[in-house]
Amino acid sequence: MKTVKVRIGLFGVAVSMLGLTACGTMTGAAVGAGAGAAVGAGTGYGAGKGALIGGGVGAAAGAIYDITKHN
Repeated sequence: MKTVKVRIGLFGVAVSMLGLTACGTMTGAAVGAGAGAAVGAGTGYGAGKGALIGGGVGAAAGAIYDITKHN
């Protein structure tokens, strides 16, 4: 049970940190997490793992977009 509480706490910290970043990063993370969850569930890999991977990739893509398009 303690592990679940730690993971929830870390998720809250991660979401809070995303709130401090640019809009493209948050949008990319949200879209990536949704797409990753769908792909993970469809392939049998697991929606949770897919969402984590997709969220990370989407956040990175959004950050790159913000850096290149807003300067």
